[in-house]
Amino acid sequence: MIKGIIATCLFLTYPYLVYRGIESGMAWIAPAIFSGVYLLQSFAAQRIAIKLYKAVVSVALLLGTYYLQSLTAKVLPVLIQLMLMYFFGRTLLKGKGPSFIESFVRLQFPIFEPGISEYCRQLTILWTVFFGFNAIVGVVLANWASDFWWMLYNGVLIYLMIGVLMIGEYIFRHYRFPGLAIPDLQSTIKVMIVNGRKIWMDVQAR
Repeated sequence: MIKGIIATCLFLTYPYLVYRGIESGMAWIAPAIFSGVYLLQSFAAQRIAIKLYKAVVSVALLLGTYYLQSLTAKVLPVLIQLMLMYFFGRTLLKGKGPSFIESFVRLQFPIFEPGISEYCRQLTILWTVFFGFNAIVGVVLANWASDFWWMLYNGVLIYLMIGVLMIGEYIFRHYRFPGLAIPDLQSTIKVMIVNGRKIWMDVQAR
């Protein structure tokens, strides 16, 4: 739990850390930190494929820290968005289901009413497209925008859009399933936090 909290804090503050590092001429700090984080995760991973992936990312960040400090620092959020797009999207493939969203929803609704599975699949498609869009914008900003606008989008606007999508979907589901006893948003978020790692590992194992 503590490791998860620390990793989440680093992830959320990463754009700001990069921005401050670039402004102070120390752009290497943020990617160097995450290189170490990925290296530790590589040692802790059980599956060989995950272990190799984490190790390659760690080495790539370390090399980038030496040769292309600013660009490497800005590329990591793009890689994270692509990773999220991949994990959400792969659950849509034949034989890889249920969809990512459905895996969480089944924790609150063991017995599905007609239409819920299809709705979860549509939501998973929406989030897959959302992460892909963020990756494209991240590449554009990293190459052609100012450091401030890169930081603002990756460190503020993305999270605002996530909040809007989550709240908007929560409101919409009441209209989509008017007769369904829907848990409050706080309970849903709690289920996601408590079971997030378990679902993530389950998706990796498919």
